Amino acid sequence: MTKRVAILISGGGSNMVALAQSMREDHPAKPVLVLSNNPNAGGLSKARALHIPTMAIDHKPYGQDRAGFEDALQQVLETAQPDIICLAGFMRILTPDFMVKWEGRILNIHPSLLPKYKGLHTHARALEAGDAEHGCTVHEVTAALDDGPILGQAHMPVLADDTPDTLATRLLPLEHALYPAVLRRFAAGDRTPVTLQG
Repeated sequence: MTKRVAILISGGGSNMVALAQSMREDHPAKPVLVLSNNPNAGGLSKARALHIPTMAIDHKPYGQDRAGFEDALQQVLETAQPDIICLAGFMRILTPDFMVKWEGRILNIHPSLLPKYKGLHTHARALEAGDAEHGCTVHEVTAALDDGPILGQAHMPVLADDTPDTLATRLLPLEHALYPAVLRRFAAGDRTPVTLQG
């Protein structure tokens, strides 16, 4: 039975596009919703061009009322009935209360080789640490930030003249390869980690 996938975005949606374009033909999943906390997210028009239903719930009117914002998210998700939620550049931290309802069904991509560099500014932090290697991780989402079982990692060397921007640019194609590979495996019920080299 084909799994239903909702993809949550906040910006341009490049990982969303990579995921959506991978879910074709014999894929064990299909995209049923692209949901954003930013009504102006560029990824929404890209999703519509791919004939995927979209919805935006602006977090700003909710202010500090995170529960109210998450209730609105839940209502949209419950209507779409996804089996899997993929966070793809979704820049809102979700609370444990939200996680409980979707436990074991939320994936996220993070631009570091977790458990290194949870949170933001991962490329700059890898350079500051003098790392020889950098990469990205797809993991199952738990209540702890950028934690949860690792389902895949893509590795690449750090070059002598790299900056945070060049690292981000070089990493993006690996993100676009890794996330779809993990999703295909996860949707088929296989949690064996995927490893890619770039």
